[in-house]
Amino acid sequence: MNNSKKVPTTVSLENYGIKHNTIHYQLSPSRLHEITLEKNMGKEASSGALAVNTGEFTGRSPMDRFIVRDKITENQVWWGDINIPFEPSKFDALYDKVIGYVSDKELYVRDCYACADANYRMNIRVINEYPWSNMFAYNMFIRPTNEELKNFEPEWTVINAPGFMADAEIDGTRQHNFAILNFTRKIALIGGTGYTGEIKKGIFSALNFILPVQKNTLPMHCSANVGKKGDTAIFFGLSGTGKTTLSTDANRKLIGDDEHGWNNENAVFNFEGGCYAKVINLSAEQEPEIYGAIKKGAILENVIMNDAGMVDFENTSITQNTRVSYPIYHIENIKQPSLGENPKNIFFLTADAFGVLPPISKLTPSQAAYHFISGYTAKVAGTEAGVKEPIPSFSACFGAPFMPLHPTKYAEMLSKKMQDAGVNVWLVNTGWTGGPYGVGTRMKLKYTRAMINAVLNGDLGLYNYNDYHIHSVFGVAQPRSCPGVPTEVLSPRTTWNDDDAYYKTAFKLSNAFRENFEQFEEYASEEIRRGGPQRYAF
Repeated sequence: MNNSKKVPTTVSLENYGIKHNTIHYQLSPSRLHEITLEKNMGKEASSGALAVNTGEFTGRSPMDRFIVRDKITENQVWWGDINIPFEPSKFDALYDKVIGYVSDKELYVRDCYACADANYRMNIRVINEYPWSNMFAYNMFIRPTNEELKNFEPEWTVINAPGFMADAEIDGTRQHNFAILNFTRKIALIGGTGYTGEIKKGIFSALNFILPVQKNTLPMHCSANVGKKGDTAIFFGLSGTGKTTLSTDANRKLIGDDEHGWNNENAVFNFEGGCYAKVINLSAEQEPEIYGAIKKGAILENVIMNDAGMVDFENTSITQNTRVSYPIYHIENIKQPSLGENPKNIFFLTADAFGVLPPISKLTPSQAAYHFISGYTAKVAGTEAGVKEPIPSFSACFGAPFMPLHPTKYAEMLSKKMQDAGVNVWLVNTGWTGGPYGVGTRMKLKYTRAMINAVLNGDLGLYNYNDYHIHSVFGVAQPRSCPGVPTEVLSPRTTWNDDDAYYKTAFKLSNAFRENFEQFEEYASEEIRRGGPQRYAF
């Protein structure tokens, strides 16, 4: 950090209605780490990382995410079960209650920003009740220099009060926790939950509205990296599909692992200054870069440790959504600044627990738009009560909970950018092979990496369709061979050894795609609709 100017130790919050507080401003991560330990709010792992428990909520609560319905949002937001409206008067009243609650607390305040591209930069002030939540903000947002802090004016404010419990009947929430965006007041108000992901996703959701509407820039729930020749690759995918793992590659510079923009100046830019990775079953052998990033300055969430501070990454007794946040500079091979040129390749990652999608396939423009709107992955048996077989899970644009606009708006922007830039789009199944979950096995990470490397190196017969087989149900082009991957692995039907069972399951999944897409039919063009799989009547 530039030390040409000393950072002040406090700041006034009176313009928020907050008075007479002890305010800790812009504390270092090491000091926040110490305070967390002093207050018995966390423990130190043997790696030096801080380990905390986020309490009742170990993940986001989508049904408790609201957007204030006002003149800015009324006719722009895609209202429904994902974007739930909240009355301005109710927000104002709840805001006052939260301010009253935090007004007798020690508070931790951080000024930071989102968007590595200076032309799209959003200045953010984060006000936290807990020290480790403020340390999370240090890790995940972009850190201003001392000189940049000199005249820092926040545009958006995040007020994060995990200990405040709403009264649903009075406050208009669904239950005691909430995350509410107010685009007129430019506030993300979060209460009743200690899960830190609500902080970063609140700002991501705001950018997903602001950038397309005000700046004609596409926001993306994706990771990105760049090769030695400057070729950018983007990885879309829902949680658990390998987005962070596959973009963190020792041979390519990491731009970012979760949230990016694609502007009209032919550049992709990171929104964030850190990474927020799942650590379930993490190992130094499989994911050395992420494993090595878990050190002093990182925050582990909801993991189990022994008395010596050794983390059991296989233990999911608290949650399967165990996480680590760390500043991006914990990864050695990063792109500085966090920008790249127009992508050459885009990968849609899915963990197909039905085991019917090819491990990699090339998509046409219409297929790319269709699969982007669909945002498919699958829930596996045993993860929820009563789930005995794989269940299709669709999240539009691979991030529906964070998308205030209609999904086709983002899909149309992506399609135009892909066609203008001549991008190749690939569907990658990091899920099951040889049968569905419970019968087959998870695709080996080394094979997935080999397929992605073959694309990036130009070794996958990119322009010769004689090297491809068209999938008879999904219509995608699956390669007949790939360096480093056994030929039989490339054909999911071959791995099953039971054609009848395979096609029955494949059509079951294709029908689920079609049924899910019905909600978008009237908004989607004929070209996009043609990108879908075949339907079969059993």
